[in-house]
This record gives sequence, C-alpha cells and structure tokens, in this order.
Amino acid sequence: MTFQEQIQQGIPGTLPQPKPYETQINHAPKRKEILGEEEKKLALKNALRYFEPQFHAELLPEFREELETYGRIYMYRFRPDYEMKARPISDYPGKSGQAKAIMLMIQNNLDYAVAQHPHELITYGGNGAVFSNWAQYLLTMKYLSEMTDEQTLVMYSGHPMGLFPSHKDAPRVVVTNGMMIPNYSKPDDWEKFNALGVTQYGQMTAGSYMYIGPQGIVHGTTITVLNAFRKINKEPKGGLFVTSGLGGMSGAQPKAGNIAGCVTVCAEVNPKITKIRHEQKWVNEIHENLDELVARVKTARENKETVSLAYLGNIVEVWEKFDQENVRIDIGSDQTSLHNPWAGGYYPAGQSFEESNKMMAEDPELFKDKVQESLRRHGEAINKHTEKGTYFFDYGNAFLLEASRAGADVMADHPTLGREFKFPSYVQDIMGPMCFDYGFGPFRWVCASGKPEDLQKTDDIACAVLEKIQQNSPEEIQQQMKDNIQWIKGAQENKLVVGSQARILYADAEGRMKIAEAFNKAIRNGEIGPVVLGRDHHDVSGTDSPYRETSNIYDGSRFTADMAIHNVIGDSFRGATWVSIHNGGGVGWGEVINGGFGMLLDGSDDADRRLKSMLFWDVNNGISRRSWARNEGAVFAIKRAMEAEPKLKVTLPNFVDESLF
Repeated sequence: MTFQEQIQQGIPGTLPQPKPYETQINHAPKRKEILGEEEKKLALKNALRYFEPQFHAELLPEFREELETYGRIYMYRFRPDYEMKARPISDYPGKSGQAKAIMLMIQNNLDYAVAQHPHELITYGGNGAVFSNWAQYLLTMKYLSEMTDEQTLVMYSGHPMGLFPSHKDAPRVVVTNGMMIPNYSKPDDWEKFNALGVTQYGQMTAGSYMYIGPQGIVHGTTITVLNAFRKINKEPKGGLFVTSGLGGMSGAQPKAGNIAGCVTVCAEVNPKITKIRHEQKWVNEIHENLDELVARVKTARENKETVSLAYLGNIVEVWEKFDQENVRIDIGSDQTSLHNPWAGGYYPAGQSFEESNKMMAEDPELFKDKVQESLRRHGEAINKHTEKGTYFFDYGNAFLLEASRAGADVMADHPTLGREFKFPSYVQDIMGPMCFDYGFGPFRWVCASGKPEDLQKTDDIACAVLEKIQQNSPEEIQQQMKDNIQWIKGAQENKLVVGSQARILYADAEGRMKIAEAFNKAIRNGEIGPVVLGRDHHDVSGTDSPYRETSNIYDGSRFTADMAIHNVIGDSFRGATWVSIHNGGGVGWGEVINGGFGMLLDGSDDADRRLKSMLFWDVNNGISRRSWARNEGAVFAIKRAMEAEPKLKVTLPNFVDESLF
C-alpha cells in the first residue's frame, strides 16, 4: 500500500503482525500499577472497542500483557510501517487543505527526532501524549483524510469522537485533553483514568499538535537567560548557568545558553537522551566525572568560553559538589518534569537510572520517599549557593511546588499572596513583566512545503516586518524588539530545525498580525508554499497557571482559569483552523488550564480575514486581564491597543494609594 492508502484505511481490516519491542528506542518508563482487577478488565474492554469482535480473542491477551508490563495499553502491533515524519502538505490525501496541515503537524509531533517516547506516542515531558494508543492515531488520520471544510473533528483526550457537520469558518478540529472534574484531578486520578484509556495528559503543544521540537523553547529560554544576566547586571560571557533536564523541553537549555553566550552545565540521568542531544549538537560535551566537570567549568569561565556541558548524573550532586569546590554559579534553575514527579519526571539522587525505573514500578511509595528526600537535598544545596549570591529562579516545572510539599526549605520567611517561595518564578521576575504584560509571546510558524528555502524566505520576511515596526515602537518595548530581531537573524546559523521546517520568535499582536499578513501575501504571490501558524500555550493569554504563566498577577485571580477558557472560545469563532484546551500542561494535572490554536495560511482572502480577527483577540484577551490586575506594563499595552483599534474598549483599573492603608 502507498502512504496515502495506509492513511485512508485507518484501522486495518486484517490484523497486522505483532511488532518486536525495539530496545534502541527511548521508551516511556513502566507506569505504576494502579488498577484493580475489575478496572483492568474495564481498561481492556475500552481498548478492544476500537476493533471488530472477531479480533478480540487474539488481541485480549496481547493488550493484557502490555497493561501488566508497561502499565498502559499502547497497541504496539498497530504502529505504522511508514516513516513517521512531517511530509510536504501535498503528500497527504484529503479533501481539505486545513485537514492536511493538521496531519502534517501530528506526524511532526511523533517524528523520532522530535518525540521523547515515539512508540508510546509521547512527545515531551515524560507523559505529554498526542494519543493514548495507535488505534486513536490511525482513526484520526483516516478522519482527517476524509473531512471537508464543512466538517469538524472532535478530539476527546486523544480519542477521535468523530466528524460533525459545521461550516468553513469553524475550526476543522477541536481538541480537549485531560479536562477532569476538579475533584478528580490529582496525580493518582490521572494515573488511573489514563490507564483506563479515558483521558490523557496532552502537555501543552503535544496534544495540540503544535510542538516543533526543542526550538520551541530555545527562544524563550534564550530570552530568559539573557534577561536573568541583565537582572544581576552581568554579561553572560564568563557567567555560569546551572540547570538540569535534557528531555523534549529541557533539552533546549544548553543550546539557549550557547546562544546567550555563557557557560552552561545541564545534568541529565538518562543516557539515551543525553546521547541524542549531543548528536544533535544541542550540547557540546558530555561529562560523567564530577572532578573533571569542576575542572572543565573553571577553565571555561577563566577563558570566557561559550560552551554547554552535559553531566550524565544527578543534578543534586552537581549543586553539592560545586558548593564544596566553591564554584560560583551566577544563575541557576531546574527543568526536570516535576509536574510528573512519581512517574519518571524527577529521579532521586543516590541511585542509578535503572534502579529508579525499577523502584518506580515495583515500589512506588518508596520511590516517592526517595524523590522527596532528594528534593530536600536539592533545596538545601541551592540555598547554600544563593547565600553566596546565585540568582535562582523556578522554571515553571513545579520544582518549588513539589520541593515545598517534600518539606524542603524553599518557602519565603514573610510570604505574601503571590510570593510564597524564597525564589521567584521566571515569569514573576522576567517573562511576565518584560514580555507577557506587553503582549510579547511565542509566535510560531511551520512551512508546510517542507522546503528549507521557504523557511529562509519566511525568516527574511519576519525580520523585515519587525525592523519596520521597531522604527516607530515606543521605548518600553525597544529591548523586546531588538532581542527578537537579533534572534531571527541568527536563527539559520544556529541550526534550530528538528523535524518540520519551523520557526519561533516572540512578537506582540501587531507583530504577529503583520508577519502573518506578509506570509499570506507571499503565498498568494507564489513566493512560498502554505504556512501553519501557532504558538506555545505558554503565552500572554493562553494559560492560567498560578506558579508560572500567571504568577505575576497579584490581585488574587491567578488561581482562576477564566482567561484560558475565554481564549480558546474566542479563537474558535474568530477563524482558527484548530483549537485545543488542556488540563495540566507543563506543571501538572490540576495545576493549570491552557489553550492553543493552529491556523493554516493558504494565500486566500479568507485566511487574511481570519488571521487579523483571531490574532488580535488571542493576544489582547490576556493583556486585558493582566491590565485589570494592575500590571503597569499591561495597562500601557492595552491603552496602545485601544488607540490602534477604536472598536476595542477595555475596563481599566484605578490604582489605590498605599498610604491610605
């Protein structure tokens, strides 16, 4: 069968042969046993409902073995034989160009060079899934190959509910992931209902088909590192940045450190992913001996090198060793997946990677104790460095939250609403006041032709648009404009593409609309092929996350999620090609609600109309909420937006004189 025919057949009418478990692939760890016998029976029934009854007798023992061996039913037998990668949009079968764009993005999320655990359909973060099993993938791709621009596909936590009649301006796909009843949104609830096959953790851009490899966070991390050094009034050259994690998202850290120009040490316990990042040239060197690492760091600092050093081992040992050897750390953070602390997101110090994986599955309570013990050590070591002058920030991975729950010394001596921890969230100190409040956030695009020359052309277009806007930009946003122009000019030479021909930069509503409009014009003129627009959920408006995206909102509303819901509803009727709303992305289930979108630009007048309507709302919705929280940058930004668009009328706050109290 051709690639197109395989897509169109969906779940095959005859059973494919079982596939061997490929040990060279980076697999998800075994999930802990959480289902009782009756629940296991229910999980098997739930899996078998994708298949005709005549296949149940053969598949039942196989699915039972998967459930008992891995803690989930992945349906490995049904993994496609074709190479998993983003193809040119013209290679996909179908009646709708928008549907073809979504197929492209789904396959990009599962590309072996992009996905963390591709055979388990997990893109990043240890549990950020595109689908829960391969039957869902096959059925979804079939639906997309059949749909017209008068239908909408409804996705129910990885499960394709079906095609429903709609209209051309409706989203082609509506995605929800993990949207649990609040009282059933704790970690063990997630484990149970995910094992039952009825919900999944979509992370942010995994379950919304908008992940573009580590590049998606390299840019934001670069800006964060640059601004962290600005906060301590130090040049990155010769400065030391210490952090951990080399997975799907965290793998961007050493590359960002290199772009910023500092010395970066990033610890990782997984040998496979460390090797992958080194082969991809996202990290320069791998070290396994702490004494050698100390010597190498001292040399790099003295010579003011720009270099990234991976330590294959536990980050706690690095913090402790650097304290003993008086290695001064300028800025520090952590980007292990602490939204998922008990199932592979964080590995405890004092035992091997293999020992941890075994304990995680066989003795989860002991594993939890070990993780919390390690978090206490981790916090203590960081405190020793901050007393010496290190600037430490939480990277929104729930490190401080889980460390506090473990009893680590990370709470502020005099906590206030929004400043409970000793150390700030990076959004509180950096991204919130410097970027999000002014409307700057992660604007992404993917060249659906798959041609590198199209990406180069879009880079040139975006740079020209930004340089023109900068000429008349107010002083308040000149630094943001300069950083992004510098970034886009160096994007090609930094070899950031992994998977699809994609790019990211930070832009405000004006920048996003004008860049998108210029792309659409270039498509209409035949200069480039179609372009898919999107963004990270980690943005101005898309996410309500009290310890990350909305951590710099101090009016008490950071624990509400109205903004994210408003955002996805507004995007859906203003012209997005697909929309998504998730529970849990980035910091854990029950801790956040976040929404995203995708939009196909095809050179049409319809695309031009939609992009102007949707992108304006997608940004200014969040600025409005941030201004109402009395964030001065956001008040400035929303006043500018109202001057530019007379139809926009936003309620502005009155400020209260503190002396009255």
